[in-house]
Amino acid sequence: MKRRLILLSILIAASAPALAQRPAGYPRSYDALVAAARAEGGVRVYGNADASAMAPLIAAFRRTWPGVTVRYDDLESREIYRRVVNEARTHAPGADLVWSSGMDLQAKLINDGFAQAYLSPEKPALPANAVWKNMGYGVTTEPVAFVYNRRLIPPARVPRTHEAFEALLRTRRAALTGKVATYDPARSNVGYLYLAEDFAITRDTRSLVQAMAATRPWLSPTTEPMLDAVADGRVAIAYNVVGPYALTRAQRDPRIGVVFPRDYTIVASRVAFIARDARRPAAAKLFLDFLLSRTGQTLLARQWLLPVRSDVRAPRLSAEQQRPIRVGPQLLVNLDTIMRRRFLADWRAILTEGNR
Repeated sequence: MKRRLILLSILIAASAPALAQRPAGYPRSYDALVAAARAEGGVRVYGNADASAMAPLIAAFRRTWPGVTVRYDDLESREIYRRVVNEARTHAPGADLVWSSGMDLQAKLINDGFAQAYLSPEKPALPANAVWKNMGYGVTTEPVAFVYNRRLIPPARVPRTHEAFEALLRTRRAALTGKVATYDPARSNVGYLYLAEDFAITRDTRSLVQAMAATRPWLSPTTEPMLDAVADGRVAIAYNVVGPYALTRAQRDPRIGVVFPRDYTIVASRVAFIARDARRPAAAKLFLDFLLSRTGQTLLARQWLLPVRSDVRAPRLSAEQQRPIRVGPQLLVNLDTIMRRRFLADWRAILTEGNR
């Protein structure tokens, strides 16, 4: 989704209570963290979840922890990465908490020493694959979808698996030429991440990509233009779309259908960490804990940012269907310069061959 810099600041009234109640089950020492956060006065967050989707959660955080303000900068994942690196190098004021769907970029920042460790009291409620070195925390589970125009793809033709999607592309090639969309992995970080994950899951991905290339697909750097194109019929079907954005749009636009493929569905996560040079580390910890709490996860789920916790009610895929991208060092492979260059060269070669 095309992003613009949105500054969301929530200020707390001076008449706020002196001390909010410590969450049940948290250690008594947490009172000292809360006091430190109130002394810091606020937290600055770099994130790429839409600011409008974050507003209810930030308002709830304000009510829970009066006296702690939140400044939320809505940025693209690559811009988040660039800012964190540049601000650390120049010692400029920056984010206290960094939260992004660019899982591989987040892993690199953590691996390169831009994060600090924090053992959240919420960690026992999280799946083991959602936490890396007590630094990177996967906050959401976001399935990756096929998105289609309900008028152009009738119910009987809607693909429910990757194999069925490829069959549709091959049998309806003429009708679908110019009518298929996906991310441009050279310009979209999540597009590259999802496609690399496809290739890691099954060798059949090459055949599917070849079939897609034969339709001369429209390549987008972001999600919103694809959803717009599907809705108005310029595109009949889009591949590997960020699921929460698609579901949010489909909820208010009956022209759009969303499918999570039954054979496997990639599940990504927005990874959060506390910045190494955070000027307000206590407030950052407070905000991270709120994101991971049942209250925070429930509020995120209402915006289709589906919870990583299993004790929060939300739509879920079966365990057999999910292919979660694990938070950890294996994500760094995607950022290896030589491997990335080869991957994109192969991608361009397939597209060129398909356009002949």
